Amino acid sequence: MAEATYPRAMRATTWPRRLVQLGEHPVWSALLALVVYTLIAARHRSIWEPSYAPYFNWLADALLHGQLHLRVWWGITQDLSLYQGRWYLYWPPFPAVLLLPFVALFGVRVSDILFTIGLAAINVGLVALLLRVATRRGLIALDPTRRALLVLFFAFGTVHLTLAPFGRVWFTGQIVGFLCLALTYLAAIGSSGQRAFGLTGLALAAALLTRNHLILAGLWPAWWLLRRHWHWPWPTLARASLLGLAPVVAALLLLAAYNWARFGSPFDNGLDYHQMAGMFRADYQRYGAFSLHYLPTNLWYQYVFYPLPLRPTSTMGGSLFLLSPVFFGALWGLLDRAAWPSAWLLGATCLLVAVPILLLMGTGWVQWGPRYTLDFTVPLLLLTARGIRRWPAWLIAALTAISIAHAAYGVTVLIRHLP
Repeated sequence: MAEATYPRAMRATTWPRRLVQLGEHPVWSALLALVVYTLIAARHRSIWEPSYAPYFNWLADALLHGQLHLRVWWGITQDLSLYQGRWYLYWPPFPAVLLLPFVALFGVRVSDILFTIGLAAINVGLVALLLRVATRRGLIALDPTRRALLVLFFAFGTVHLTLAPFGRVWFTGQIVGFLCLALTYLAAIGSSGQRAFGLTGLALAAALLTRNHLILAGLWPAWWLLRRHWHWPWPTLARASLLGLAPVVAALLLLAAYNWARFGSPFDNGLDYHQMAGMFRADYQRYGAFSLHYLPTNLWYQYVFYPLPLRPTSTMGGSLFLLSPVFFGALWGLLDRAAWPSAWLLGATCLLVAVPILLLMGTGWVQWGPRYTLDFTVPLLLLTARGIRRWPAWLIAALTAISIAHAAYGVTVLIRHLP
């Protein structure tokens, strides 16, 4: 539904609503996020120095010196992989590739905190732009006020707020992964023709090179592109599909070569050699990195557990829906028959990405809320946007305020707990 088709009463705004609607503007929302994230980061530690675990800085430095093992490191080696006397990262390398120009210009001690904050602010602007484009395409039907509230909710009421200000390899990887997926969905929805296939494939390939399982989030964009272009002649559609698949296949081959060069096998990413925390070692030796054994714990800490009042287990996670209740709108989106099959495919995409997360050893600790759920937040936001289109604005605003209060308190907890 185009914005021009909304009734005049809905488009008329008072000054408080106009103020809220600034959050719907991609540039203004990104700038607001940049300021807030920077202030939080400065409250924790110097924003001009690298974080506690700037591993992608170290890998960027290694790549600039023509090698895949670390040349320099300091402080800690937690979660690094030690193989034949050399240190490696088991995470895919794309975030380090993005850091290459900064490390080349300013050295290995460049602030990964500022790097992560900048990308996180761009994420907020991309969400605002994605909601605008999705509205123009008729994928969702939200007026500017509801879109603004959804952007503010994402920026300050989800785990994105608790990951953006702190840098460190674990959080930076997720922020970069979200950026790549937001670009994937924006390319699929906002572009058309063969260009849409090519850009979507490139962005999804970058997501794969950041967090491997993010390739599963390509289910909905692939369906959307095929549905929109199904009227094409079969040879044309086949060529376009190959154009979209080519970057993903190239990324898979690049990862295989990267693993082979480091560990002698295209399927070995170094996870078996990583210096895990002692609390995980016994389970890892018995069950491996992925197992049904971890499912009950992950379900509990990601969808059921409420971390208040604060207790020792509070940094193990928290319920996605209780801490960020605007996401209850996604359940309404699934029930909207007018949105089928797109809504169900968005839900299936979220579930597909969640499967390896639910089977993974460890909940993402130390964290506030279920930080791994950021990996499927792009399709979840679109599904939520479908579900809240008939909700009164005051209800969305109230749930957004509750979400922001939870996330803001979580930030104070992390400032105290994170080194």
